[in-house]
Amino acid sequence: MTEQEVTICKNRRAGFDFFLVESFTAGMVLTGTEIKSIRLHAVSINEAYCTVFGDEVWIRNMSIEPYDKGGYTNHEVRRERKLLLKANEIKKIRTKLKDKGFTLIPVRLYLSDKGLAKLDISLAKGKKNYDKRESIKERDTKRELARRIG
Repeated sequence: MTEQEVTICKNRRAGFDFFLVESFTAGMVLTGTEIKSIRLHAVSINEAYCTVFGDEVWIRNMSIEPYDKGGYTNHEVRRERKLLLKANEIKKIRTKLKDKGFTLIPVRLYLSDKGLAKLDISLAKGKKNYDKRESIKERDTKRELARRIG
């Protein structure tokens, strides 16, 4: 992450509920009021997920609140939005999604140094309950070690 990037929101549960296997950075096709709302941090990707249709990747259930000065040109809050990826990345994602247990989830939304909205998405495999307990134990031991050292 460079100094100019501004993180808008993160999906904090992604690392807890999933094993993040491979990450990609995608641009997004947005309307004028959507980017204005994103710049005001009025967005949530916690319940969002991505799907592949043909040669395109779409994000669903991403919530961008209406822009307060938008008037009649405002956008729908939870509409499907197209993600911009290279063809070889889409091909790689499509082949991985055919494997059992893989899904495509958004991890982080940020503004690039040029002011463009970018989305970090990851191919993820769901964790079982015992995996989550392992993650909690790991986090607690790291925290305990940090306390003892510092």
